[in-house]
Amino acid sequence: MENRRRLDTNRKFGKNGSNYSKEEQTMLTYTYVSKGKFELIEKPKPVLLHERDAIVKVTLASICSSDLHIKHGSVPRAVPGIIVGHEMVGIVEEVGSAVTHVKPGDRVTVNVETFCGECFFCKRGFVNNCTDENGGWALGCRIDGGQAEYVRVPFADQGLNKIPELVTDRQALLVGDVLATGYWATRISEITEDDTVLIIGAGPTGICTLLCVMLKNPKRIIVCEKDENRIRFINEHYPDVLTVSPEVCADFVRENSDHGGADVVLEVAGAESTFRMAWECARPNAIVTVVALYDKAQELPLPNMYGKNLTFKTGGVDGCDCEETLKLIAEGKINTEPLITHTYPLSRIEEAYNLFENKRDGVIKVAVEC
Repeated sequence: MENRRRLDTNRKFGKNGSNYSKEEQTMLTYTYVSKGKFELIEKPKPVLLHERDAIVKVTLASICSSDLHIKHGSVPRAVPGIIVGHEMVGIVEEVGSAVTHVKPGDRVTVNVETFCGECFFCKRGFVNNCTDENGGWALGCRIDGGQAEYVRVPFADQGLNKIPELVTDRQALLVGDVLATGYWATRISEITEDDTVLIIGAGPTGICTLLCVMLKNPKRIIVCEKDENRIRFINEHYPDVLTVSPEVCADFVRENSDHGGADVVLEVAGAESTFRMAWECARPNAIVTVVALYDKAQELPLPNMYGKNLTFKTGGVDGCDCEETLKLIAEGKINTEPLITHTYPLSRIEEAYNLFENKRDGVIKVAVEC
């Protein structure tokens, strides 16, 4: 889509009501206006602000549950006026003078996180905790994101990965966020081939987590999900995976594990009931990895948990394995394309959000053509 209309001098955008000259190129964007309100508006096309930046022409974007959390005010650090969206792929249009790993014309994935690659945390792979002011989850939260025709990516050498020639944009679309999350969660969960692994939640992140857990070849994988459409999706695409509804999950896990509970639990649903289910379904001395983002604080009833000696792992995704997951996609070992159930043009993104938020028509992920 090419929207290059000139702006009136006095037209305003975003919280600060900035004015832009008639000479600036504009683009179509989906913007966080205020709590509960996203709006499809034109904004200036981004420009390089730093020698380590890149400008990417977005070809495909996607909608994430985290975008909904921003919309409903559950992400306090989100800045009104920013363009939302942190899942995208595209073509590099322009790079700063210090960018060496990508060049104009390269097809790339965009990492959900921006990270400098040089601070204490980045050097240890904890890129979510990058100490730079733009570090961590910035795109589509604190700075303009990718539900737009173009996006500026800080630290482009770290945040962009070249898409292999035989991998399509649709195959690569989920690499920078939900697949990165699933891969990170699997990595920190220390899964072995003797384990029974319980995954709570079969939304997009839950399924991406499942795909990554399958790479570890555990003895059993159980997926707990309340949505019948998503249960059918799991049964159809991954027939060796056991599925169960939340009402009978605890008993089912005990019956289908070797030590009275799951060896590893990954909580990807994000509800109060599923947070409790995670530690209740774990065997003593198990690992419980909290992947989900919650709308409100959760409680650990420590007196009730005494003696289980659980290890909890939490935090934001350290999305520094995108090159590896692209390689796995190219080798046919990961396939996220079946998760993309619907496609909309950017001009109809409000319809796409309505579909996604209300979980209509069996939606799992929506691709947005920019």
